[in-house]
Amino acid sequence: MLDLQSKLPDLGVTIFSTMSALAQQLGALNLSQGFPDFPAPPELIEALGRASSAGFNQYAPGDGLPVLRALVADLYTQRDQLALDPTQEITITPGATIAIFCAIQAVVRAGEEVIIFDPSYDSYAPTVQLVGAKPVHIALQHPDFSVDWDQVKEAINGRTRMIIVNTPHNPTGSVWSRQDWQQLIELIRNRNIVVLSDEVYEHLVFDGIQHYSALSFPELRERSFVVGSFGKTFHVTGWKTGFCVAAPALMKMFRQVYQFASFCGVTPVQVALAEYLQQHPEHIPQLSAFYQAKRDLFNSSIQHSRFKWTPSHGTYFQNLDYSAIRPDLEDVEMCQYLAHEHGIVTIPISVFYQQPPKDLRLLRFCFAKQEQTLLQAGEILSKV
Repeated sequence: MLDLQSKLPDLGVTIFSTMSALAQQLGALNLSQGFPDFPAPPELIEALGRASSAGFNQYAPGDGLPVLRALVADLYTQRDQLALDPTQEITITPGATIAIFCAIQAVVRAGEEVIIFDPSYDSYAPTVQLVGAKPVHIALQHPDFSVDWDQVKEAINGRTRMIIVNTPHNPTGSVWSRQDWQQLIELIRNRNIVVLSDEVYEHLVFDGIQHYSALSFPELRERSFVVGSFGKTFHVTGWKTGFCVAAPALMKMFRQVYQFASFCGVTPVQVALAEYLQQHPEHIPQLSAFYQAKRDLFNSSIQHSRFKWTPSHGTYFQNLDYSAIRPDLEDVEMCQYLAHEHGIVTIPISVFYQQPPKDLRLLRFCFAKQEQTLLQAGEILSKV
């Protein structure tokens, strides 16, 4: 008789799987999980077919195709005037989540601590726990989800090994300013602390706001992992392809773990992405305007509703405050109410917290959808 104990006993099925299953069960409009309901660029799909037909179906180099790593380096040169070595500083991974996992595994040890800002992506804390370290959760300040830097200063101690940053931020849509980064730099300047910067929505920033990468600050250059996502950028979340960028010393440690977690990414996907990036350099510069138009369409469609909101500054998520509608319901209950009574499915913000504020009445809606989907959602929400 086996006597085994789960390493993550408090975790069950994710809220994303739960809500998507509910949408399917009820035939409801699904604005919960973060994926587009519109097709990827046709040229990209065609490139994937060509790559597979041409025989690119065996293992890629463990660190990623050299041409794709070079193209990632070019993106940082163009945007941040940052010269990266594709050979030593960039690794292509099968998705951003595994890059996050490997970065944490590479440098965090049992008994150490990792600071996480809540609400936070649900993979951070479990990964920290799996290495025997302690997640230290610091709640962002509602309603603008800014960082209380005094709390961060108090939380840092000799056991703090890593601080995880997510900008643009899922689920709130907030974006770190240069001042935010400077505050972080001052707090960790003389400490043995690594920064893990989750920047998968780096190209989805709105209203002229600038995205600052951790790598663009010289003080953070040698102590930061930055994670990005081709899936988010090219509307192909199912391709599960991302990347990690770090200085050579950190990247060496990252690759020591990564080679045993996955070894390499999917070869024809990398070939297709490289071809598309070379032939369509206009795609990335157009992303902000593309998604801002979707955000604005969604928000304008609910302007006569009873929901309240501040326009998202980044990502493809918009939070709506329902406190003027059903303040008696907690957000998980509100999601059930909207699904069963109004036929629309969303995500409760409380699930992104270790300890959510009791008065939180926010829901996350994904606007990476076709215009007709967004207009249909607006029509439903305006009647709630």
